[in-house]
Amino acid sequence: MIETREQAITQAALETARAMTAAAISAPKASGKDNILAYVLTGEDKAELADHMRDIARETDAEFFERDAGNVDASEAVVIIGAKNVPFGLEHCGYCGFENCGQMVRAGGRCALIVTDLGIAVGSAVSVAADHRIDNRVMFSAGQAAQRMAFLDPSVKVSYGIPLSVNSKSIYFDRDPGAVLF
Repeated sequence: MIETREQAITQAALETARAMTAAAISAPKASGKDNILAYVLTGEDKAELADHMRDIARETDAEFFERDAGNVDASEAVVIIGAKNVPFGLEHCGYCGFENCGQMVRAGGRCALIVTDLGIAVGSAVSVAADHRIDNRVMFSAGQAAQRMAFLDPSVKVSYGIPLSVNSKSIYFDRDPGAVLF
């Protein structure tokens, strides 16, 4: 069997994306509670994500959503990592800015411990991509667009998208110099 360059690139990106989801899920978490969700988007689902990003760009005039949608289109896959906002039920934490978890829930806040877990999971995932020499970029814009799609658990309040690309030069840098980089 002979595999073309394009086939090998696609396969490498997908294998890396799967390893990234494993790294995100196995990353250390506060009290060992697992509220992290991870998904790999390709094909039509990846295109739908880019469409939602363009919708947000039109609705908000935030041009970087349009720019990032172009990066998603040009990527082999996108890893979405989110965290379910399930509070720990602590009476005296306060990291979220509220006195306790009950007040945070009533106010519609986000648990700081869960958001910290999400950051650790994203860091673990991108380290896998780096170890495999797969270009990637953490995108708030892709995560926000993913929340509009039906596959995410409704309790996910924060998520990030990480598109993956294999090219001779990273498509995620040297973008519009005047644009906000997230």
